[in-house]
Amino acid sequence: MLIIEDDRDIAELVEYNLKQEKYSCEVSRNGADGLNRARKSSPDLILLDLMLPDMGGLEICRALKSDDRTKNIPVLIMTAKGEEIDRVLGFEMGADDYITKPFSPRELVLRVKAILRRLKEKEWDKNAEAVTFGILYVDPSRFLVKVGQEEIRLTAIEFKLVQFLMANKGRVATRDMLLDRVWGYDAALTTRTVDTHIKRLREKMGKAGDYIETIRGIGYRFKEKPNPCLFLTVIIRKSLKRLKKIFSKKSQSSLKKKISFN
Repeated sequence: MLIIEDDRDIAELVEYNLKQEKYSCEVSRNGADGLNRARKSSPDLILLDLMLPDMGGLEICRALKSDDRTKNIPVLIMTAKGEEIDRVLGFEMGADDYITKPFSPRELVLRVKAILRRLKEKEWDKNAEAVTFGILYVDPSRFLVKVGQEEIRLTAIEFKLVQFLMANKGRVATRDMLLDRVWGYDAALTTRTVDTHIKRLREKMGKAGDYIETIRGIGYRFKEKPNPCLFLTVIIRKSLKRLKKIFSKKSQSSLKKKISFN
């Protein structure tokens, strides 16, 4: 484990509790050093503070996820920023989880174990067959999601969330169930991470986001059958865009001929 945290007390607390669980750890006090260590040692997990003296945590997360050497290392963000927008930004940068300070050592250890457990299950997920549902296409073997003909970039958690909901079409998935089956958390752990991820997932999926229904006070449900009108709407829009490009090219060609003739 690599802990990137400038607060000595917090870093020592995190290190102590992880070592109690038999995890080996190293600590970095700033972002630049943390990035170098991550690239050299390829840790199983990075615990990242957002408020570092030399670099912003989100900047570090972006750098980790854009580097082939570190892009597959899971990142757990630790920060005093607990607003929804901060969590959304963290997940958008590719973070796998988010814990708000002050946090209990038990919660931290639970989240770490859940992330590592998901890594072990990842190979099994890749063996699942590609699925098409209306305008949504999901191919686990290629880590590919498309809405219509447009590829949608999802984080590992968002991808697993889509897979789980699609596999249980028409059935209500409670937040506790999603925490257990997708995140691997203890259901007793209080968190808003499910709602934050669902909101961001719907935004990324655009029209296909309507397939995920909110069941008030309970959780979420993936529609049992796609809306055929939605599928036709997407096809018509794609066709109109293609026609527009064709006519645009013809108009430009015609204009060039007139100019050449004159």
